[in-house]
Formats: sequence, structure tokens, C-alpha cells
Amino acid sequence: MSSASTRGLPFVDAMTPAVIVLAGPVARDEVPRLSEDVRTRLEATGVGVVVCDVAGLGPPGLTTVDVLARLQLAARRAGGRIRLRDPDPALRALLGLVGLSFEVEGQPEEREPALRVEEAVEPGDPAA
Repeated sequence: MSSASTRGLPFVDAMTPAVIVLAGPVARDEVPRLSEDVRTRLEATGVGVVVCDVAGLGPPGLTTVDVLARLQLAARRAGGRIRLRDPDPALRALLGLVGLSFEVEGQPEEREPALRVEEAVEPGDPAA
């Protein structure tokens, strides 16, 4: 007995984010293709996150920052976000310097401080 081949995308576990590996210096002319790849992967997985493995990017520069910002914009327009995997400390510093915030894989999420935490009051502080 034979079965007909199915059309469409293969089954993807909805809890596994898609991964894009950015290797070597990434040029601005690659942004449209990469942005389309991000949108396609977000639609295919339905997870809402695309992991960008940036370990092989090399020394960071403003072109790298621009590319990552445009990929984040494409992901947000598609209803998702970008998570960085293995960013170089220099890249993280450069992203912080220009005011861009990315979720980093393996980094704990920033959360609200715990409730019922008492703050110390210094003498001379005005009453709240």
C-alpha cells in the first residue's frame, strides 16, 4: 500500500525555536534575504522566537549592529522576536552602547524584584 506524498511544511515541534547561523561578516545586501528567512521560520514554527547563532560573526561593527536591528524589526513585524546565541562580549557591549536590547540564550530573563522586599532608609531621606 502506498500513500500520497503530503504537501506543505514538515511537522515542527512548536516548542523548538528555529535557528539561523550568521557566520562571517554579514553584509547589508544580505538583509532582505535574512529578513525573509526570519519571517518564514516564525510562520513555520509558530513559536515566536528565532535564535540567531552569532558566534561566528567575528569582530563586531556597526554593520553587524545594523543587520541585527533589521532582523529584530522583521521578527517584530511578523509577531516574534530574535534571541542571540553565543554573542561575543564586545558585540553585547556594542549593542548596549547603541541602545539595542536583545534576549540572549541562556541568560536569565529580567524580572520584577521580589515582593515584600524592604529597602533601607538613609537618615535625611524625605518620607514617601
